[in-house]
Amino acid sequence: AFTLLPLALYKLLKNVNGSYAKLMVILALISVPISFINLQNKLSVLTIIEGADYLKIYKAEELQAQVMMLLKNYNNGILIVQIFWGLWLYPFGYLVYKSGFLPKILGIFLMLGCLGYVLNVLGRIVIPEFSSYPISGYITLPASIGEIGICIWLLMVGVKNKSINHNHQN
Repeated sequence: AFTLLPLALYKLLKNVNGSYAKLMVILALISVPISFINLQNKLSVLTIIEGADYLKIYKAEELQAQVMMLLKNYNNGILIVQIFWGLWLYPFGYLVYKSGFLPKILGIFLMLGCLGYVLNVLGRIVIPEFSSYPISGYITLPASIGEIGICIWLLMVGVKNKSINHNHQN
């Protein structure tokens, strides 16, 4: 489903700046296969906990350790994909800001959201207990405000500029 979002936004924003619109789509779409591949870790957990006969040679503690390792690998995969969840927000925010038919403030929140995601990933990689710091709960807040704000704006207000609407009907 996430694949459809950047494609729909591309149709809406390509006339603002075609290069930024393409970059937005590319960065968003990169995250999709990473997310799918990362799900392998959770599927492997299910394989372990289903209790197949061939797993009976392992002690319970060994299986528990494997489950925890796979869950940690899943979290590491989420960390990798978060880079792209953040990076696509910069061109998206820039396009919103420059559009003239969407609120500039939401574009600013989206671009700040990009910075927040990247800082969050770097913080979690560099600082072992970063997720326990209060800032880690707020650092991606601009992204949430921008993303939810754009959704609400498009659902409630839509795109009012008739020339923009006319261009997108072609």
